[in-house]
Amino acid sequence: MTRIRQSVLDIVKKAQTPLSAAGVLARMSETCHQATIYRALKYLEAKGHLQSFVLPCEEHGTEKYYMGSAAGSHKHWFHCTSCHSFLPLSDCTLSDTIYKLEKEKNISIRGHVLYFTGLCEDCRDNK
Repeated sequence: MTRIRQSVLDIVKKAQTPLSAAGVLARMSETCHQATIYRALKYLEAKGHLQSFVLPCEEHGTEKYYMGSAAGSHKHWFHCTSCHSFLPLSDCTLSDTIYKLEKEKNISIRGHVLYFTGLCEDCRDNK
């Protein structure tokens, strides 16, 4: 794995919240072009090192976010549409619902992404 790809992987895995390509670039200790970050993220996701989701946001635009894909890294998120912060939510409690859906629809669910949007406590209190 190249040095840049390893750096990108380390940054995303150490992050406490999902990161966009711009977020990864801002944390890079070495100088590189934003296109290099996008290519590294695409490669790392294709190899199964990262997972991503697309978040439409009226104030900040639609953005793709990346997280590590290690076992046990599955999380759900709350996204504040005002300050653009992420807040991790409690552990996934959808196992029973997923099992019921699989049986009802005769499907095999391999994964899911769940996020809520709204205003965080600080932004809600200041509006």
